[in-house]
Amino acid sequence: MANSPEYNKSLLKSVGENVFVSANVEIRRPHLVSLGDNVDIDSWCYLTPGLEIGDYVHIAAYVAVIGWPNGFLKMGNFTNIAVGGRIICVSDTFLGDGLIGAQGMPEEFRKLKIAPVVFENFANVGAGAIILPGVTLREGSVVGAGALVTKDTEPWTIYAGNPARPIKKRPKEKMLEYAAKLGYPNGNKK
Repeated sequence: MANSPEYNKSLLKSVGENVFVSANVEIRRPHLVSLGDNVDIDSWCYLTPGLEIGDYVHIAAYVAVIGWPNGFLKMGNFTNIAVGGRIICVSDTFLGDGLIGAQGMPEEFRKLKIAPVVFENFANVGAGAIILPGVTLREGSVVGAGALVTKDTEPWTIYAGNPARPIKKRPKEKMLEYAAKLGYPNGNKK
């Protein structure tokens, strides 16, 4: 990616080593974004909340992470969001208990669900999947393409469907072995 234009990373709260962020990424609140080592964020991503991104993370093209300034996404080590994924950290409730509208709407008239989304180490999201506010993707869980995740996942389990349901267990031994060889026993940096 040496010839690709890059985002001005000096705007971010913190940036690790070997980080590439495409110049075509929109980061609405860069002062709330921390990136670890070996991170790639591809073109045409739209990122609005606070982000804490671990090491060896890939966010593919056309990903949207929505959440205003009070939303938050935490991605552990060895995680990714495939092309077109949608991570929603803040949402209107849509229950008729408040008005739905733009950010300028007085807060007393809005009813929002504000809850962080967390990817534990080795959690991955397939193309076009949607993750709703407050969901934790447990260690090693995988969400299949096009799935809708409305509640926490179980560790080392593959999910698919709308709503997402567990379909089978995911072996972890090889991933943990390789991570340890990179200096990340159990997925965490030594």
